[in-house]
Amino acid sequence: MGWILLVVVLLVVFLVVQVVHLSVVLTWEDQQTVGLGYYGRPPGERAAFKARLRTQARLLRPILRLIGRFNRFTFEKASFQQDGLAGPRGTCNPESFADARRYVPSAEDVFVVTQMKCGTTWMQQVVYETVMRGHGDLVERGTTLYAISPWIEARKSVGVREAPRVGDERPSRIIKTHLPATACPWSPEAKYIYVARHPVSCFASCVDFIATNAGALAPPLDVSEAWFRSPEWMWWGTWTDHVAGWWDQAQQHPNVLFVHFEEMKADPGAIVDRVAAFLGLRPLDAEERAAVVRKSGFAYMQEHQDTFEMHPPHILAVDAQLFVRGTSDRHKDVPPDVRSRLSAWCAQEMSTRAYPLQETYPDVSGSG
Repeated sequence: MGWILLVVVLLVVFLVVQVVHLSVVLTWEDQQTVGLGYYGRPPGERAAFKARLRTQARLLRPILRLIGRFNRFTFEKASFQQDGLAGPRGTCNPESFADARRYVPSAEDVFVVTQMKCGTTWMQQVVYETVMRGHGDLVERGTTLYAISPWIEARKSVGVREAPRVGDERPSRIIKTHLPATACPWSPEAKYIYVARHPVSCFASCVDFIATNAGALAPPLDVSEAWFRSPEWMWWGTWTDHVAGWWDQAQQHPNVLFVHFEEMKADPGAIVDRVAAFLGLRPLDAEERAAVVRKSGFAYMQEHQDTFEMHPPHILAVDAQLFVRGTSDRHKDVPPDVRSRLSAWCAQEMSTRAYPLQETYPDVSGSG
Protein backbone atom coordinates (compact mmCIF):
# COMPACT_ATOMS: atom_id res chain seq x y z
CA MET A 1 0.00 0.00 0.00
CA GLY A 2 2.91 2.34 0.70
CA TRP A 3 4.12 2.32 -2.89
CA ILE A 4 0.60 3.04 -4.16
CA LEU A 5 0.38 6.07 -1.88
CA LEU A 6 3.80 7.22 -3.10
CA VAL A 7 2.69 6.95 -6.73
CA VAL A 8 -0.48 8.92 -5.98
CA VAL A 9 1.50 11.63 -4.19
CA LEU A 10 4.01 11.86 -7.05
CA LEU A 11 1.19 12.04 -9.58
CA VAL A 12 -0.53 14.84 -7.65
CA VAL A 13 2.74 16.74 -7.35
CA PHE A 14 3.36 16.31 -11.09
CA LEU A 15 -0.10 17.64 -11.93
CA VAL A 16 0.31 20.61 -9.59
CA VAL A 17 3.65 21.45 -11.19
CA GLN A 18 2.08 21.16 -14.65
CA VAL A 19 -0.81 23.47 -13.70
CA VAL A 20 1.56 26.08 -12.26
CA HIS A 21 3.81 25.75 -15.31
CA LEU A 22 0.84 26.22 -17.64
CA SER A 23 -0.30 29.31 -15.74
CA VAL A 24 3.17 30.86 -15.98
CA VAL A 25 3.45 30.09 -19.70
CA LEU A 26 0.02 31.53 -20.46
CA THR A 27 0.87 34.75 -18.62
CA TRP A 28 4.23 35.02 -20.39
CA GLU A 29 2.66 34.25 -23.77
CA ASP A 30 0.00 36.90 -23.29
CA GLN A 31 2.50 39.58 -22.27
CA GLN A 32 4.73 38.83 -25.26
CA THR A 33 1.99 39.07 -27.89
CA VAL A 34 0.21 42.36 -27.13
CA GLY A 35 0.48 45.24 -29.61
CA LEU A 36 3.84 45.17 -31.38
CA GLY A 37 5.19 42.74 -28.79
CA TYR A 38 5.05 39.96 -31.38
CA TYR A 39 4.18 41.51 -34.75
CA GLY A 40 6.72 44.30 -34.31
CA ARG A 41 9.65 41.92 -33.87
CA PRO A 42 12.04 41.05 -36.72
CA PRO A 43 11.58 37.61 -38.32
CA GLY A 44 14.37 35.96 -36.36
CA GLU A 45 12.91 37.00 -33.02
CA ARG A 46 9.42 35.87 -34.03
CA ALA A 47 10.84 32.50 -35.03
CA ALA A 48 12.72 32.21 -31.72
CA PHE A 49 9.55 33.05 -29.78
CA LYS A 50 7.63 30.34 -31.62
CA ALA A 51 10.43 27.86 -30.97
CA ARG A 52 10.28 28.59 -27.23
CA LEU A 53 6.50 28.29 -27.26
CA ARG A 54 6.75 25.01 -29.16
CA THR A 55 9.09 23.66 -26.49
CA GLN A 56 6.68 24.69 -23.75
CA ALA A 57 3.80 23.03 -25.60
CA ARG A 58 5.73 19.74 -25.64
CA LEU A 59 6.53 20.01 -21.93
CA LEU A 60 2.89 20.77 -21.13
CA ARG A 61 1.42 18.04 -23.32
CA PRO A 62 0.24 15.89 -20.37
CA ILE A 63 -1.84 18.64 -18.74
CA LEU A 64 -3.13 19.90 -22.10
CA ARG A 65 -4.32 16.40 -22.97
CA LEU A 66 -5.92 16.03 -19.56
CA ILE A 67 -7.73 19.33 -19.95
CA GLY A 68 -8.88 18.29 -23.40
CA ARG A 69 -10.24 15.03 -22.07
CA PHE A 70 -12.24 16.41 -19.16
CA ASN A 71 -12.92 20.03 -20.10
CA ARG A 72 -14.47 20.03 -23.54
CA PHE A 73 -14.62 23.22 -25.57
CA THR A 74 -17.97 25.00 -25.66
CA PHE A 75 -18.76 28.17 -27.54
CA GLU A 76 -20.49 29.58 -24.48
CA LYS A 77 -17.25 29.34 -22.49
CA ALA A 78 -15.14 30.55 -25.42
CA SER A 79 -17.32 33.61 -26.04
CA PHE A 80 -18.42 36.85 -24.43
CA GLN A 81 -21.16 39.30 -25.30
CA GLN A 82 -20.99 43.07 -25.50
CA ASP A 83 -24.21 44.95 -26.21
CA GLY A 84 -25.77 41.82 -27.68
CA LEU A 85 -22.83 40.99 -29.96
CA ALA A 86 -20.79 37.83 -29.36
CA GLY A 87 -17.03 37.70 -29.70
CA PRO A 88 -14.16 35.24 -29.14
CA ARG A 89 -12.87 35.37 -25.59
CA GLY A 90 -9.11 35.90 -25.46
CA THR A 91 -8.72 37.35 -28.93
CA CYS A 92 -11.18 40.09 -27.97
CA ASN A 93 -13.04 41.09 -24.83
CA PRO A 94 -15.94 43.41 -23.94
CA GLU A 95 -13.57 46.32 -23.40
CA SER A 96 -11.87 45.91 -26.79
CA PHE A 97 -15.28 45.71 -28.51
CA ALA A 98 -16.42 48.85 -26.69
CA ASP A 99 -13.20 50.69 -27.57
CA ALA A 100 -13.65 49.77 -31.24
CA ARG A 101 -17.21 51.05 -31.30
CA ARG A 102 -16.09 54.37 -29.79
CA TYR A 103 -13.46 54.99 -32.46
CA VAL A 104 -14.12 58.01 -34.69
CA PRO A 105 -12.93 57.24 -38.25
CA SER A 106 -11.16 59.77 -40.45
CA ALA A 107 -10.85 60.23 -44.20
CA GLU A 108 -7.54 58.33 -44.13
CA ASP A 109 -9.15 55.16 -42.80
CA VAL A 110 -9.83 52.21 -45.09
CA PHE A 111 -11.78 49.50 -43.27
CA VAL A 112 -11.48 45.96 -44.60
CA VAL A 113 -14.62 44.26 -43.32
CA THR A 114 -15.70 40.62 -43.42
CA GLN A 115 -17.42 38.01 -41.34
CA MET A 116 -14.64 35.78 -40.00
CA LYS A 117 -12.83 33.47 -42.45
CA CYS A 118 -14.04 35.29 -45.56
CA GLY A 119 -10.80 36.69 -46.99
CA THR A 120 -9.90 39.49 -44.60
CA THR A 121 -6.11 39.14 -44.71
CA TRP A 122 -6.25 38.62 -48.46
CA MET A 123 -8.13 41.89 -49.00
CA GLN A 124 -5.87 43.72 -46.52
CA GLN A 125 -2.93 42.75 -48.69
CA VAL A 126 -4.78 43.77 -51.87
CA VAL A 127 -5.48 47.20 -50.38
CA TYR A 128 -1.93 47.58 -49.06
CA GLU A 129 -0.29 46.70 -52.36
CA THR A 130 -2.79 48.80 -54.32
CA VAL A 131 -2.11 51.99 -52.35
CA MET A 132 1.60 51.15 -52.65
CA ARG A 133 1.12 50.67 -56.42
CA GLY A 134 2.69 47.22 -56.26
CA HIS A 135 5.82 48.43 -54.49
CA GLY A 136 4.99 47.25 -50.98
CA ASP A 137 8.04 45.92 -49.16
CA LEU A 138 6.73 44.06 -46.11
CA VAL A 139 8.62 40.88 -47.00
CA GLU A 140 11.83 42.73 -47.85
CA ARG A 141 11.76 44.63 -44.54
CA GLY A 142 10.74 41.60 -42.50
CA THR A 143 7.61 43.45 -41.38
CA THR A 144 4.26 41.76 -40.80
CA LEU A 145 1.00 42.97 -42.32
CA TYR A 146 -0.53 43.13 -38.83
CA ALA A 147 2.22 45.48 -37.63
CA ILE A 148 0.88 48.11 -40.03
CA SER A 149 -2.79 47.11 -40.33
CA PRO A 150 -4.56 47.02 -36.95
CA TRP A 151 -7.49 44.79 -36.08
CA ILE A 152 -9.64 47.37 -34.37
CA GLU A 153 -11.65 45.15 -31.99
CA ALA A 154 -8.84 42.71 -31.12
CA ARG A 155 -7.38 42.88 -27.64
CA LYS A 156 -3.76 42.33 -28.68
CA SER A 157 -3.64 44.31 -31.93
CA VAL A 158 -1.38 47.25 -32.55
CA GLY A 159 -3.38 50.33 -31.62
CA VAL A 160 -5.33 52.00 -34.42
CA ARG A 161 -4.03 55.42 -33.48
CA GLU A 162 -0.44 54.16 -33.58
CA ALA A 163 -0.80 52.50 -36.99
CA PRO A 164 1.11 54.10 -39.87
CA ARG A 165 -0.46 55.60 -42.96
CA VAL A 166 0.78 53.82 -46.07
CA GLY A 167 1.01 55.00 -49.66
CA ASP A 168 2.02 58.38 -51.09
CA GLU A 169 -0.89 59.22 -53.37
CA ARG A 170 -3.54 58.44 -50.75
CA PRO A 171 -1.97 57.94 -47.29
CA SER A 172 -4.19 55.25 -45.80
CA ARG A 173 -4.60 53.54 -42.48
CA ILE A 174 -5.80 50.02 -43.31
CA ILE A 175 -8.04 48.73 -40.53
CA LYS A 176 -9.30 45.17 -40.22
CA THR A 177 -12.65 44.44 -38.60
CA HIS A 178 -15.30 41.73 -38.42
CA LEU A 179 -17.84 44.07 -36.85
CA PRO A 180 -21.34 44.06 -38.38
CA ALA A 181 -22.73 47.21 -39.95
CA THR A 182 -24.72 47.93 -36.79
CA ALA A 183 -21.57 48.02 -34.63
CA CYS A 184 -18.75 49.21 -36.89
CA PRO A 185 -17.53 52.77 -36.28
CA TRP A 186 -18.91 54.86 -39.12
CA SER A 187 -17.97 58.00 -40.99
CA PRO A 188 -19.02 59.10 -44.49
CA GLU A 189 -15.42 60.27 -44.92
CA ALA A 190 -13.86 56.83 -44.36
CA LYS A 191 -13.79 53.98 -46.88
CA TYR A 192 -15.20 50.50 -46.24
CA ILE A 193 -14.43 47.43 -48.37
CA TYR A 194 -16.61 44.44 -47.57
CA VAL A 195 -15.89 40.87 -48.68
CA ALA A 196 -18.65 38.25 -48.65
CA ARG A 197 -18.01 34.53 -49.14
CA HIS A 198 -20.16 31.48 -49.84
CA PRO A 199 -21.81 30.78 -46.46
CA VAL A 200 -20.96 27.08 -46.40
CA SER A 201 -17.36 27.81 -47.42
CA CYS A 202 -17.26 30.32 -44.58
CA PHE A 203 -18.52 27.60 -42.24
CA ALA A 204 -15.88 25.13 -43.45
CA SER A 205 -13.10 27.62 -42.79
CA CYS A 206 -14.57 28.45 -39.37
CA VAL A 207 -14.47 24.75 -38.47
CA ASP A 208 -10.83 24.55 -39.56
CA PHE A 209 -10.02 27.66 -37.54
CA ILE A 210 -11.62 26.29 -34.38
CA ALA A 211 -9.86 22.94 -34.82
CA THR A 212 -6.50 24.65 -35.30
CA ASN A 213 -6.84 26.92 -32.29
CA ALA A 214 -8.68 24.63 -29.88
CA GLY A 215 -6.62 21.55 -30.69
CA ALA A 216 -7.78 18.56 -28.65
CA LEU A 217 -10.53 20.73 -27.15
CA ALA A 218 -12.27 21.29 -30.51
CA PRO A 219 -16.02 20.48 -30.56
CA PRO A 220 -17.77 18.02 -32.90
CA LEU A 221 -19.20 19.26 -36.19
CA ASP A 222 -22.82 19.43 -35.03
CA VAL A 223 -21.86 21.80 -32.21
CA SER A 224 -20.03 24.07 -34.66
CA GLU A 225 -23.04 24.00 -36.97
CA ALA A 226 -25.38 25.11 -34.18
CA TRP A 227 -22.95 27.89 -33.23
CA PHE A 228 -22.67 29.12 -36.83
CA ARG A 229 -26.44 29.51 -37.04
CA SER A 230 -26.87 31.07 -33.58
CA PRO A 231 -27.65 34.82 -33.40
CA GLU A 232 -26.68 34.67 -29.74
CA TRP A 233 -23.29 32.94 -29.91
CA MET A 234 -21.91 33.24 -33.45
CA TRP A 235 -18.97 35.63 -33.23
CA TRP A 236 -19.79 38.99 -34.82
CA GLY A 237 -23.28 37.74 -35.69
CA THR A 238 -24.57 35.20 -38.18
CA TRP A 239 -23.44 35.15 -41.80
CA THR A 240 -26.92 36.17 -42.91
CA ASP A 241 -27.16 39.20 -40.63
CA HIS A 242 -23.60 40.24 -41.39
CA VAL A 243 -23.83 40.05 -45.17
CA ALA A 244 -27.34 41.52 -45.38
CA GLY A 245 -26.38 44.43 -43.13
CA TRP A 246 -23.30 45.40 -45.09
CA TRP A 247 -25.10 44.88 -48.41
CA ASP A 248 -27.66 47.46 -47.30
CA GLN A 249 -24.85 49.84 -46.33
CA ALA A 250 -23.26 49.43 -49.76
CA GLN A 251 -26.52 50.22 -51.52
CA GLN A 252 -27.05 53.36 -49.46
CA HIS A 253 -23.53 54.78 -49.18
CA PRO A 254 -20.96 55.37 -51.94
CA ASN A 255 -18.08 54.91 -49.48
CA VAL A 256 -18.80 51.17 -49.16
CA LEU A 257 -17.43 48.75 -51.77
CA PHE A 258 -19.00 45.28 -51.67
CA VAL A 259 -17.12 42.40 -53.34
CA HIS A 260 -17.22 38.62 -53.19
CA PHE A 261 -14.43 36.20 -52.29
CA GLU A 262 -15.23 34.17 -55.39
CA GLU A 263 -14.78 37.27 -57.60
CA MET A 264 -11.37 37.82 -56.05
CA LYS A 265 -10.39 34.28 -56.91
CA ALA A 266 -11.83 34.34 -60.45
CA ASP A 267 -10.43 37.71 -61.60
CA PRO A 268 -8.01 39.27 -59.12
CA GLY A 269 -6.93 41.94 -61.60
CA ALA A 270 -10.48 43.25 -61.92
CA ILE A 271 -10.75 43.47 -58.13
CA VAL A 272 -7.49 45.43 -57.98
CA ASP A 273 -8.89 47.86 -60.54
CA ARG A 274 -12.11 48.26 -58.55
CA VAL A 275 -10.22 48.86 -55.31
CA ALA A 276 -7.94 51.44 -56.94
CA ALA A 277 -10.89 53.30 -58.45
CA PHE A 278 -12.85 53.13 -55.20
CA LEU A 279 -9.94 54.65 -53.29
CA GLY A 280 -9.59 57.43 -55.86
CA LEU A 281 -6.15 56.36 -57.05
CA ARG A 282 -4.75 56.89 -60.53
CA PRO A 283 -5.26 53.75 -62.63
CA LEU A 284 -2.40 51.33 -62.14
CA ASP A 285 -0.26 50.69 -65.21
CA ALA A 286 0.20 47.13 -66.45
CA GLU A 287 3.40 46.55 -64.46
CA GLU A 288 1.94 47.93 -61.22
CA ARG A 289 -1.26 45.95 -61.64
CA ALA A 290 0.64 42.73 -62.28
CA ALA A 291 2.76 43.32 -59.17
CA VAL A 292 -0.32 43.83 -56.99
CA VAL A 293 -1.96 40.69 -58.37
CA ARG A 294 1.21 38.63 -57.83
CA LYS A 295 1.91 39.89 -54.31
CA SER A 296 -1.69 39.42 -53.18
CA GLY A 297 -1.93 35.98 -54.76
CA PHE A 298 -2.16 32.69 -52.89
CA ALA A 299 1.29 31.44 -53.94
CA TYR A 300 3.07 34.60 -52.76
CA MET A 301 1.20 34.85 -49.48
CA GLN A 302 1.67 31.14 -48.80
CA GLU A 303 5.39 31.43 -49.51
CA HIS A 304 5.68 34.29 -47.02
CA GLN A 305 3.28 33.07 -44.35
CA ASP A 306 5.19 34.72 -41.53
CA THR A 307 4.43 38.12 -43.07
CA PHE A 308 0.69 37.42 -43.05
CA GLU A 309 0.16 35.67 -39.71
CA MET A 310 -3.39 36.51 -38.65
CA HIS A 311 -3.01 35.68 -34.95
CA PRO A 312 -0.02 35.59 -32.63
CA PRO A 313 1.01 32.01 -31.85
CA HIS A 314 -0.26 30.47 -28.64
CA ILE A 315 0.25 27.29 -26.70
CA LEU A 316 -2.39 25.33 -28.65
CA ALA A 317 -1.52 26.67 -32.11
CA VAL A 318 2.13 27.57 -32.59
CA ASP A 319 2.30 26.96 -36.34
CA ALA A 320 -1.18 27.72 -37.69
CA GLN A 321 -1.29 27.91 -41.49
CA LEU A 322 -2.52 30.98 -43.34
CA PHE A 323 -4.73 29.05 -45.75
CA VAL A 324 -5.81 25.43 -45.79
CA ARG A 325 -6.22 25.16 -49.55
CA GLY A 326 -6.61 28.63 -50.98
CA THR A 327 -9.76 27.70 -52.91
CA SER A 328 -13.16 29.32 -53.27
CA ASP A 329 -15.21 26.10 -53.09
CA ARG A 330 -14.59 24.95 -49.54
CA HIS A 331 -18.35 24.30 -49.27
CA LYS A 332 -17.74 21.06 -51.18
CA ASP A 333 -15.72 19.75 -48.22
CA VAL A 334 -18.74 19.94 -45.90
CA PRO A 335 -20.81 16.73 -45.49
CA PRO A 336 -23.90 16.83 -47.75
CA ASP A 337 -26.40 16.75 -44.89
CA VAL A 338 -24.72 19.67 -43.11
CA ARG A 339 -24.38 21.59 -46.36
CA SER A 340 -28.07 21.05 -47.08
CA ARG A 341 -29.17 22.25 -43.63
CA LEU A 342 -26.96 25.33 -43.75
CA SER A 343 -28.17 26.21 -47.25
CA ALA A 344 -31.83 25.85 -46.26
CA TRP A 345 -31.27 27.99 -43.16
CA CYS A 346 -29.46 30.64 -45.16
CA ALA A 347 -32.13 30.73 -47.88
CA GLN A 348 -34.86 31.12 -45.28
CA GLU A 349 -33.02 33.87 -43.40
CA MET A 350 -32.27 35.77 -46.61
CA SER A 351 -35.76 35.43 -48.09
CA THR A 352 -36.82 38.79 -46.66
CA ARG A 353 -33.48 40.57 -47.15
CA ALA A 354 -32.37 42.73 -50.07
CA TYR A 355 -29.14 40.79 -50.65
CA PRO A 356 -29.38 38.95 -54.03
CA LEU A 357 -28.67 35.42 -52.79
CA GLN A 358 -30.17 33.78 -55.89
CA GLU A 359 -27.73 35.64 -58.13
CA THR A 360 -24.59 35.27 -56.05
CA TYR A 361 -25.02 31.79 -54.57
CA PRO A 362 -27.80 29.98 -56.49
CA ASP A 363 -26.79 26.62 -54.99
CA VAL A 364 -27.61 28.02 -51.55
CA SER A 365 -30.88 29.64 -52.55
CA GLY A 366 -32.08 26.44 -54.22
CA SER A 367 -32.25 28.00 -57.67
CA GLY A 368 -28.96 26.61 -58.90
